[in-house]
Amino acid sequence: MSDNNYRELDSRYYMPAFSRDLMIARGKGSMVWDADGNEYLDCVAGIAVCSTGHCHPRVTEAICRQANDLIHCSNLYYVPHQGECAQKLVEITGLSRAFLSNSGAEANEGAIKLARVATGRKAFVAFTHGFHGRTMGSLAVTHKPAIREPFLPLEPSCTFTEYGDTDAMMKAVTDQTAGVFVEPIQGEAGVIIPPAEYFRAIRERCDETGALMIVDEVQTGMGRTGTWLAIQKSRVKPDIVTLAKGIASGFPMGALVAREDLAFKKSEHGSTFAGGPLACAAALATMEVIEEILPEVSRKGDRFAGLLSDYNPRHSGLMIGLTVGEVCARVASACQQNGVLINCAADGNIRLVPPLVIRDDEIDRAAGVINGALGEVLL
Repeated sequence: MSDNNYRELDSRYYMPAFSRDLMIARGKGSMVWDADGNEYLDCVAGIAVCSTGHCHPRVTEAICRQANDLIHCSNLYYVPHQGECAQKLVEITGLSRAFLSNSGAEANEGAIKLARVATGRKAFVAFTHGFHGRTMGSLAVTHKPAIREPFLPLEPSCTFTEYGDTDAMMKAVTDQTAGVFVEPIQGEAGVIIPPAEYFRAIRERCDETGALMIVDEVQTGMGRTGTWLAIQKSRVKPDIVTLAKGIASGFPMGALVAREDLAFKKSEHGSTFAGGPLACAAALATMEVIEEILPEVSRKGDRFAGLLSDYNPRHSGLMIGLTVGEVCARVASACQQNGVLINCAADGNIRLVPPLVIRDDEIDRAAGVINGALGEVLL
């Protein structure tokens, strides 16, 4: 590292919006190294972002090759790889048209706009413990009071009901509802998985009222749960899907994909940087790699969860949650000291979202460290 005083610089010049004690300086596959050269097995993966692992050679090559040709091109012109990327997203989601963004929050902002312009309605329904982003619109449909309340009042108007409560959802969604925002698995809440019937009920209620079913796959999409989309396991087809995180192996990118009759008209939406040449090149390479490794994701997830069975894990593919309560931070610290990075989500839940390329021996190593830390802390 050329900046050995990064902590001092951060403290002096960067807004203190994050709690952190480690600088990740380098990564390869499922491994990362900090600024002091210490090695870690990464079960955070940038919070489900580094789907193909760190610096996958095919993704790196695609970015470098594109950077030699064209780094940025305004959306006033046809952008290299943008059409191919949209086509691939349509194929994997089973929907009709895509619009690219720079992040998951932006994708959800776009979904809010599209739902409003398509239905002529203003209000939304979302769910307790749900997370859809920190921009003002996406925050309006995000439930967590600690991050919502300092910024009230928020638009659009949103009614929250208990995640998984079908009766409450049925009452909340009316003929005045523009859209229903739902995660197939709540990641920030700690990997909370409702029954598949819940999504069928949402679909039916949206059909009854004319509301749009908007499925936020920012964290669960791109193969994370063993299918391209987590919602595909329920066989429910949404009206809009939003994606980001694992879509481009760490290059900033998001997308919303919508059914046939839902699309922005000219000048209804736009972005300077979204869907740029580098992002699309990274996404295409990422999707090629995921397509190859996707058949193994569910098996790997079963292996990982099975090794943690003493602690009743919840999982779908390589998205695993364990409830450990107030000792979560101590468990995470103990794991880090033993060379494994894990993440504490809300309400004392460990969230494990390692790279999809993680090997069996790395899963075994991670599970051993996590079990050891849990045994030590919970004694």
